[in-house]
Amino acid sequence: MTNRFNLPDLNFFEKEPDLIEREMLLHVEEKTGLTLQRADPRRKFLQALIPFISMERNRLDHKLKQNRLAYAEDDTLLHMGMEMSTEKLEAKAAITTIAFILEEDRPGTITIQAGALVGEEPYFAIDENLIVPVGENIVTISATCMEKGEIGNGFLPGEISSMVEPIPYVKSIQNTTISSDGVEEETDDAYAERIRLAPESFSVAGSELAYIYWAKSTTQEIVDATADSPVEGEVDIRILMRDGRIPTEEEIKLVEETISHKKVRPLTDFVTVGAPTVVGYEAVVEYWIGSKNATVSTIIEGQVNTAYQQYLVWQREKMGRDVDFSELIARLKQAGASRVAVKSEMFIEVGKTEVAHPTLMSLTLRGLVDD
Repeated sequence: MTNRFNLPDLNFFEKEPDLIEREMLLHVEEKTGLTLQRADPRRKFLQALIPFISMERNRLDHKLKQNRLAYAEDDTLLHMGMEMSTEKLEAKAAITTIAFILEEDRPGTITIQAGALVGEEPYFAIDENLIVPVGENIVTISATCMEKGEIGNGFLPGEISSMVEPIPYVKSIQNTTISSDGVEEETDDAYAERIRLAPESFSVAGSELAYIYWAKSTTQEIVDATADSPVEGEVDIRILMRDGRIPTEEEIKLVEETISHKKVRPLTDFVTVGAPTVVGYEAVVEYWIGSKNATVSTIIEGQVNTAYQQYLVWQREKMGRDVDFSELIARLKQAGASRVAVKSEMFIEVGKTEVAHPTLMSLTLRGLVDD
């Protein structure tokens, strides 16, 4: 179990079997004056109890850690959130717009029923009843994915083109917009961070962390937010989306609506919400694999490629994170690279409301090298 917030680890109990055995033998010797030798049946009996004691200490250690926000998870974290009036952000289903093309010579009005399923798994359900009068042959209506989360995202226009059950006088259907807005349930780590910020939300003075709390409460897609006051009475909020994505106008508007609520924004504050400024950088890297690892070079190559991509995501998922390629070098070496050469500027300073995005990416294996 890893802890959050870069705090020191807590260990409530000693759980190593060897140390537990030593504790037990010292206790027996203290109480009875007996020293149990290795072949003593009584010592063997104590040794048989050690796995159970170690297991119980691990369980109790875990339960005690659940009382700390740095470790809490699942239902325990939900209880902590409720105590701070902070609910976990639920998963949301993707939405899209469906166009129905109708027969021109139909005898009268028809009704497209709410709940009618279209597409293939995952299915989308029509959101509401739609009565189509004679003479109207193309109509559009919204539909919501039957499964919550990202699974319903990304269906391009025309990809959803079938009906689970035929509807009389409907010739064909298709989605006219890319399905989007499906999000997974908020992660425990993101939820814990909002709980940590929750006391700031009690402030009615518009503190920096209060604005960050309310911005992050809008959607679990927001991974980072900043609040600054460059001019007295004005607040500049910037948001960054998951995987370092720049927010859309719709996402910015949602945050503006949350921040502008009368219980959140002080009357004297003029608040604007926007996207961070993008700072471009080049990530051109060459690396070598040690000759002693030649037989597993293919595996190492895959590990290094993964570490490179993970670094790029890590770099762009936080505003104000300077580009420092010593971090990348450390990651690639940990993944198995023997030597790493960066052909780009080693350090680029990134401002508080800026985020670094690569303009050129290149990772090249140069071969084997003697360690």
